[in-house]
Amino acid sequence: MGVRRGSSPVNALFGWMRRQSMKVKIFLGVILALLALIVLRSTVKNHNHFFVASEAIHLAGILVLIFKLTTRKTCSGLSLKTQELTAMFLTARVICSTLMEGDIHTLLDLTTLLSTSLVIYMIRFRLKSSYIKELDNMHSYYVVVPSVILAMFIHPRTANNILFTRVLWAFCVYLEAVSVLPQLRLMQNAKMIEPVTSHYVFALGVSRFLALAHWIIQIYETRGAYLFLVGSGYFWFLAAFLSEIIQSFILADFCYYYMKSFMQGQLLMRMPV
Repeated sequence: MGVRRGSSPVNALFGWMRRQSMKVKIFLGVILALLALIVLRSTVKNHNHFFVASEAIHLAGILVLIFKLTTRKTCSGLSLKTQELTAMFLTARVICSTLMEGDIHTLLDLTTLLSTSLVIYMIRFRLKSSYIKELDNMHSYYVVVPSVILAMFIHPRTANNILFTRVLWAFCVYLEAVSVLPQLRLMQNAKMIEPVTSHYVFALGVSRFLALAHWIIQIYETRGAYLFLVGSGYFWFLAAFLSEIIQSFILADFCYYYMKSFMQGQLLMRMPV
């Protein structure tokens, strides 16, 4: 059923990994991540490019979804709630970015927001007969309400922007960190994930790794001072960094099974219970 037969070094490697304890798997994952960070630090001189690449890969993932919706005429396997949460935090980020920066990040976020809005429209109206609402059963307020409350208490404390903008920026950071949870919940309910949806979620994982790489490299090179660049708002940068870690951790398990399925030649990806 879509799996290449016969043994191979890749299958032998994943077979060996399956037999290892969780501690060994985590250790190997950390080693691979550290090696990737070393390569990125030595090859990319302008660390701002990490965020640009992160946003571009996120946009590429959305474009993959649009391709699926327009060619296959089905939205099965997609979480409408994750797309709505994505549009929510992107709207907040575009507003803040327009007021505070107005650069390439604003353009990328705006393009991603418009693309996400198209995905939402197609799921809600054009392809609603193929949307499986029963599987998309995680309530959005589980992530929206905590994000709002946390943003009200922990946000950047710069003097150049009004309080509303600072709270809105913090809200989009916190919401982005957990916006993928409804999609992961839907895939666990469905047990099997078709390729296009898995490509999209994997793109999110790569996007978050690049953003997290920026944080880790900056913290390393400044000996931790990067966490305290906002005057009295010490908790803000620490909270933003933890948000990146949380989102990367949420997607790490999925990315492992994605790479395992891809290397083994599986057409459909099976999620663990």
